[in-house]
Formats: sequence, C-alpha cells, structure tokens
Amino acid sequence: MDLYRWLPPEAVKIVLVLFLSFLIGLEREEHKASGSSYSFGGVRTFPLIGFIGYSIALLSGAQLLPVTLGFLVVGGFLLLSYWHKLSRVEVAGVTSEMSGLTTYLVGALVYYDHFWIATALSVASLLLLELKEGLETLANRTAPQEILTFAKFLLLTAVILPALPHGEFTRFHINPFKTWLVVVAVSTVSYGSYVLQKVTKEHGGVILAAFLGGAYSSTVTTVAMSRRAAREQRPHLFSGGILIASGVMYLRLAALLTLFSRPLAATLAPAFLGLSAAAITTGWFWSRRPDPVASQIKREFEPSNPLDLTAAFLFAILFLAMLIATQLVATYLGGAGIRILGAVMGVADVDPFIMGLTQAAGTLTPVNVAASGVLIAAASNNLVKGIYSYSLADRQTGIQSLWLLVALAAAGLVPLLWL
Repeated sequence: MDLYRWLPPEAVKIVLVLFLSFLIGLEREEHKASGSSYSFGGVRTFPLIGFIGYSIALLSGAQLLPVTLGFLVVGGFLLLSYWHKLSRVEVAGVTSEMSGLTTYLVGALVYYDHFWIATALSVASLLLLELKEGLETLANRTAPQEILTFAKFLLLTAVILPALPHGEFTRFHINPFKTWLVVVAVSTVSYGSYVLQKVTKEHGGVILAAFLGGAYSSTVTTVAMSRRAAREQRPHLFSGGILIASGVMYLRLAALLTLFSRPLAATLAPAFLGLSAAAITTGWFWSRRPDPVASQIKREFEPSNPLDLTAAFLFAILFLAMLIATQLVATYLGGAGIRILGAVMGVADVDPFIMGLTQAAGTLTPVNVAASGVLIAAASNNLVKGIYSYSLADRQTGIQSLWLLVALAAAGLVPLLWL
C-alpha cells in the first residue's frame, strides 16, 4: 500500500498496460513458435502497441479524435502485415492482427481509468486465442438449426422484452412487459432442458430422459415414453420414468412460482418439494424392478425447438386469456370458480393458468385460493397424463402409469386440507 502511494500516479497504469499486453503477446509468441508460417507480433510487439494506445490517449486528453486516428494508423500497419501473410500462403488467419487492435484499445482504456474493462478484454482475448481448437470443434459440431434456435432465444429475451411498455392497461391490469417476461421465463426453462437433452443425446437412458423431459414438458415426455413403451417390454422402466417426469414438473412449477409470486411459492414450496421427492424416489425404485426384457434401452425422443416464435406468441395469448378469465372468475364466482377453472385447465396446459394466478395471487385472489387452484390444476394434469399413457402405451405400462399418476394426483390434493 505504501509502495502504491510512493509510485507516480501514472506508474500503476503503465505497469498494468505492460502486464496485460505482455500476456497477449506471450500467447501469440507461443503460437508463432508452434507454426511454420509467418505470424505477426510477440512479447515485444504487443506491449509496444499497448504503450502506443496509452500514450496517444494521454496526449489526447478528453478528445477521442486523436485516439481514433491512432487506431486507424495501427490498423493500417496490421493490414500490411496481413497482406504480407496472404502473399506467402493461400489461407491465412487474421487473429493476430485483431489481437493487436485489441491491445491498442486496452492501452487507451487503462489511461481513461477503465481498468475492469481493459482487464476483461485482455482475459477474454486470451481465452479466445488459447481455446482455438475447442471453439473450432464446438463450431463444427453445432448445427445451423441450433444457432437459429439460440438466435430466437436472444430475440425473445434481449430484443422484444426490453421494448415492451412496463405499465398496466385496461381494467384487467394487463402489463405487456410482465406478460412477455412470463413467456421468457417459461421458454428459458424449456430451452435449458432442450439444450441439456441435445448435449446428452448420446448418453444416458430412459431415466435421464425422464428428468430432462420433466423440465421441458412432462406431458410431452409422457406421450413420447408411452409410445416408445408400446414397442418395448419394459413396463416398470417406462412407467417409473413417466412418474419421475411428473415429479420434476413440480420442481419446474416451484421455480416459476418463485420468480413471479413469492407468497404463492412460499405457500406451495413444502408441498411441491415433498410431492417431487416422493414421485422421483418412487419412480426411481419402480423403474429398477425387473421386467420381462432386461436389454438396455437407448433414448430416441428428440425434443422440438421450444423457442418457436409462433408458439411463444400463442403462449402469450393463452396467458392473457387465462389472466382475464382468472380475474373474471375470481370476481364473479370466487374461490370455487378458481378451483373449477384449475381442474379444467389441467386437461390442457397448466402453465398459462398457473402463471395467470401468479399475477392475481394476493390482489384479486387470496393466496390460499390461488394455491388451491395451482394444486388442483397440477393434479388434474397428472390424471390426464395417466389417461394418455393408458391409451398410448402397452397394457402393462399403461395400467402401471395410470395408477402411479392417479396416486400422485391424489397426493397432490392432500395439501388442500390445510389451505
């Protein structure tokens, strides 16, 4: 600390520029040593570029024009280096030259006291340079469709969401920002599961698919596993997997409730965690019971893109419809109407209804009434999934899944006794 006070004011900045630019130059020096062709710069050139950026910023003061002109001049020299590289080989990378421009900016940023930004740029540059092989392998393994999927995710979250007004409209208190935030939250959970299923595509079996599928959509997972079970003779494995997926559904709902209604989440958290633990544990042990065939079952189900824009807008419309319906039912039919609506919505899609209740809980609808609606909707959905499995799977798997999900639905109604 005393040494820091003893040094001239600019000494620390100069040392920082030297340190950061030297690291970049050291990485480029290693690259140059491992290659046989011409490569620009090393442990001396990059620190000099950093010093040039710092010196020009020092002489310019608050004026950005000299710094910009210096950037262009350094870029001109780096362009000559790249032209020389192209004259020697047919295919040449421009990574070293771009690193030189980054080093110039690091020097200027340090002078303007942007230490964190300068350090972050240097570290990010080192990672990008050092992880070349891994990043290129990732790029080769990533399908164009997956890039498009991620672009849709960014469109939903970083483009559409910030542009929406954050205020309440109409007598139903519709908030466009909150509405789309619900869409983003549900899509993010599904997209996270989608990515994990893609990453683990070649690994794991039915149980892993049940866990990941439950976070994606327990209904879709139940339908897919039931259809697969019709071709296999593994009733315990598939019925146990279906129960696990429904157990994960409760964790998914708990996470969404925590994001949008803390009082509702606090009311239902003990019940949801208990139901999830019971379903997952029972499903696991049930899937371990012996079946007529003991062959290894590999995953086949390929989840569809959960970030389809049409589906996102449709979910937003359904959410608004459920929000309006919930408010009308709460106003004219009271708690009994909310419970009946929950039972009906469990047959279709519980997410829009439950997300609508998060907006009404504690205002138009008492928290305990909203909690009972959520429990009934989830129980109704479990019952419907049991019927789906009974209809689509082989007889043994269908019967086992139906009884397991009926038991889970019944257990899911028990917390109503103290609400």
